[in-house]
Amino acid sequence: MTKPSENFPDIDAFPITTQDKLRYADTDRQGHVNNAVFATFLETGRVELLFRDRLAEEGTAFVIARLELDFLSEINWPGSVEIGTAVLEVGRSSFKLFQKVFQDGRPVAQAVTVIVQMNEATRKSHPLGDRALQRLQELIRSASDT
Repeated sequence: MTKPSENFPDIDAFPITTQDKLRYADTDRQGHVNNAVFATFLETGRVELLFRDRLAEEGTAFVIARLELDFLSEINWPGSVEIGTAVLEVGRSSFKLFQKVFQDGRPVAQAVTVIVQMNEATRKSHPLGDRALQRLQELIRSASDT
């Protein structure tokens, strides 16, 4: 079975891309971008999908159930990063994303994230709606076409 990282070697392989500007405040004592900021980059990529496409049903919200983050290389300020996002799997109330962060075309981090749609009143998982299921399936197909 092919690993997601092999299917998405560069930013152009991703169906959804965005970027973030690095801030001086993102750096640590060694002058590298702090590892906690990597999660913020992933959030920027997720927001492109979740909110631009308005995937949540009324009365629901998306929550992260799992985040597996691999640091591949350091990031240095100043500059920017590009974030690629792809849908790997879709379930009844959840879906799995693969994301990769690049600086100057070089991969610096990758992550697999499981997102669950939660009913805001009951705080329990809530089935994905037809619009969300259709969009997520489209993204799986577009990712497999690369």
